[in-house]
Amino acid sequence: MSKKELMRYKVVSRWIDGLITGSEAAELLNLSYRQVCRLKKRILEEGETGVIHKNKGRKPAHALDDEVRQRILELHQSERYKNCNDVHFAELLAKYEGIEVSPSTVRRIRLAARIKAKRKRRPSKAHRPRKRKPQAGMLVQMDGSFHRWLEDRAEPMCLLAAIDDATGRIVAAVFRPQEDTEGYFLLTWQMIEREGIPMSIYSDRHMIFRSPHDKLTIEQELAGESKPLSQFGQALRDLGIEHIQAHTPQAKGRIERLFETLQDRWIVELRLRGVDSIEEANRVLPELIEEHNKAFAVEPTDPHSAFVPLEQNQPDLDLILCYRHWRTLGTGQTLSFDHKTYAIAEGSQKSVIPPIPPKTRVEVRQTLDGRLFVWYKGKAYALKEIPKPKRQAAPSKQKAGSERKPHKPDENHPWRKPLFNPKEAPETARCSQTAPS
Repeated sequence: MSKKELMRYKVVSRWIDGLITGSEAAELLNLSYRQVCRLKKRILEEGETGVIHKNKGRKPAHALDDEVRQRILELHQSERYKNCNDVHFAELLAKYEGIEVSPSTVRRIRLAARIKAKRKRRPSKAHRPRKRKPQAGMLVQMDGSFHRWLEDRAEPMCLLAAIDDATGRIVAAVFRPQEDTEGYFLLTWQMIEREGIPMSIYSDRHMIFRSPHDKLTIEQELAGESKPLSQFGQALRDLGIEHIQAHTPQAKGRIERLFETLQDRWIVELRLRGVDSIEEANRVLPELIEEHNKAFAVEPTDPHSAFVPLEQNQPDLDLILCYRHWRTLGTGQTLSFDHKTYAIAEGSQKSVIPPIPPKTRVEVRQTLDGRLFVWYKGKAYALKEIPKPKRQAAPSKQKAGSERKPHKPDENHPWRKPLFNPKEAPETARCSQTAPS
């Protein structure tokens, strides 16, 4: 009998003995009058055991079977589901094993087996979070996470991702061997094709996003010169996207927390799908993005989207998300690029009047697939390579006169005699002994 049940028995017994009334017993036990009447009836019929709950010592009807608990514990410790947190493991059990249990049930089974959690729970820090943007597309955060996404099955690789600030949705993602400019070009291309052009992009201060010469002198600032842009920055300028650069990782905390979640979940998901290469990882990436957005995305305050489609008068994306270089056009409408000679292809100037004047400083745009274009006054001129002629080697000229032959000295030539003759050494020694002092 517990302390609570003993207290009930004593109070109801005093009521039975006539020492207190039923209303006073209900008030002392903080129960209704009807409930103390039921307790009195059970005590009169069963004695002191009448206050004990009838389910005490019995296994609950909705409790898990011991076999199911053991099966969950074995799966939790298996190689297939290692490094899963409780919530993710409960989702995987329902998806792959047909066992539907709550995360709290998984946690109780884990604690009963004295298995430590994957991560130590830290006390939450008090901070004032930045308010989300009201519309989707007003702000998109971009960053990369270099990690062993495929564990020991492949080399570490970088996941480039873009997350919408208003909804928390992943609008684009791609796996790359390294964090590079081409990867961010592909990430932006994927985002524009799926959602549209956002109003602004928030990133860190990596050299991919800014030029190493972006600090202007006082004289340059007074002259009104603009800061030079990186390859990626020039593409954002052409798309009309405002670029915001964060000075600390905490400033773009939403995408930093996204990578913590993805490293916790996607490593297991890629393992369960048997992914062993970066090509296979990019192939299953749309499925992983859809599952993540379904579980974690929220509704924006304003249902109207700020993403805008690519306008018809804008160039194609392959001419915007590309590498840019400056060259001088020669008199023959040719230029040199990467140790090769290129000329403007025929038919490229028919739609543009006038043609490009010679000796003009032009911009050469190199697409991601390697094609080259000259960009001049908002028009693209295709370039074609001109093969260099092979020059024939000039025949070697011989000097006039007789051919000079090497001269060999005679056998009795002084040069052939040795400097020291060992036969003459004794006489030389005797002469030195008889010589007067």
